[in-house]
Amino acid sequence: MRNLVEDALKGAGADYAEIRIEERETTRIAFRGRTLEEIGMSVTLGGNVRALVRGGWGFVSFDGIGELKERVRLAVSQARLATTGNGRASQLSPVEPVIDSVKAQLVKDPRHIPLSTKKRLLEEYNEIILNSGPRIQTSTILYVETFTKKYFANTEGTYIDQEASDIGANITAIARDGDNVQQCFLPAGGTTGFQTVEGLHERVRDIARRAIEMLDADPVKAGEYTVVINPGLAGVFVHEAFGHLSESDFVYENERLQEIMTMGARFGPDILNIVDGAAVEGHRGSYRYDDEGVPSRMTHLIRNGILVGRLHSRETAAKMGERPTGNARAINYRHRPIVRMTNTFIENGTTSFEDMISDIKEGVYAIEAYGGETAMEMFTFSAGEAFMIRNGKIAERVRDVVLTGNLFDTLKNIECIGNDFEWHDGGAGGCGKGAQFPLPVGDGGPHVRIRKVVIGGR
Repeated sequence: MRNLVEDALKGAGADYAEIRIEERETTRIAFRGRTLEEIGMSVTLGGNVRALVRGGWGFVSFDGIGELKERVRLAVSQARLATTGNGRASQLSPVEPVIDSVKAQLVKDPRHIPLSTKKRLLEEYNEIILNSGPRIQTSTILYVETFTKKYFANTEGTYIDQEASDIGANITAIARDGDNVQQCFLPAGGTTGFQTVEGLHERVRDIARRAIEMLDADPVKAGEYTVVINPGLAGVFVHEAFGHLSESDFVYENERLQEIMTMGARFGPDILNIVDGAAVEGHRGSYRYDDEGVPSRMTHLIRNGILVGRLHSRETAAKMGERPTGNARAINYRHRPIVRMTNTFIENGTTSFEDMISDIKEGVYAIEAYGGETAMEMFTFSAGEAFMIRNGKIAERVRDVVLTGNLFDTLKNIECIGNDFEWHDGGAGGCGKGAQFPLPVGDGGPHVRIRKVVIGGR
């Protein structure tokens, strides 16, 4: 493969050109109740060429890997049509050329597990839910497994081949009592093999029990509360509400956001530290090199409450005079890489959970996130589960808990950060941006206590 792609790039006639070839094996299994809605495997092979000529980009994607030289010529001709005419030789921040080969580190290779074995395991989980009582209405289970090998080469001398495995399962129990419908979900999976979705029987039994219990919970009374969010919700919150604002293409194209996201500005208390990076191993957003061949790293976005960094591709780094961070990603070979998060998390603090809730007279403990929306700095999240906090203790279960607010006010209202960090990056979903969905990402954090959070309910 190396000789093939490097030969195709010779004499490209561009300021810069790259080829990315991708082989992908995908397995999908889906249940709705006892109905098997989908089961199958697929294999894809294709690639793309990007070329840069005097500031103008050309991009060509294709199935198969034939006629690579012609694909390069086509991308270069497109780039010439898009040239800015200002004579710039490059719009890319410089990086050192790399030659490397990266193998997936698997404990239990899912490619060696029969499809029938995978189906049987999911059936076991499904039967646990459906046999959990008369108030269980149905279940949904989605299992998605991919094994990808990418080959990347550019005219600067970089050549990388890189393997990646991703397994995700979304398991949901749905309970009903009349018009009252409640659900509880379990995300599972990871990058290290099939064992990440095995042995979940007790956890599946637990989500069925909790879905039934939520039927008997009263809706929360709407108001402003001190809220404690669990590590799962903390990870989703930092990804959705803050992480996207840290993607530099979004900042570069939005004048208002440039004024807000100013380096050195205070965004929270001294105890707040937010990081994104693919260099941490073993999570869904982890990799050695991004889709521009840039080595992964860990990027502090907020350090001690101060904005200190953002996420970059080579192009956005050049535009903004900053360093590439290895965050150029594409969901597959049919798309060009854009600036995306990887593993985004709030770093550990020092407060125990018991101390965090000990002086709250009336508050809300919100667990996981079941859906949410963000619009610039405004956010809305629906908690997967929730309990009242009364006189420093976890009290009755409540439902219909929706957290809303302004991101920047909310960050400044953080009162303490827990010492119980957890990763939450299982599941079969991912992040969406620019018609590219779902992209595997990780997120995490500890418990976080926030004052003056608006809770919608009844």
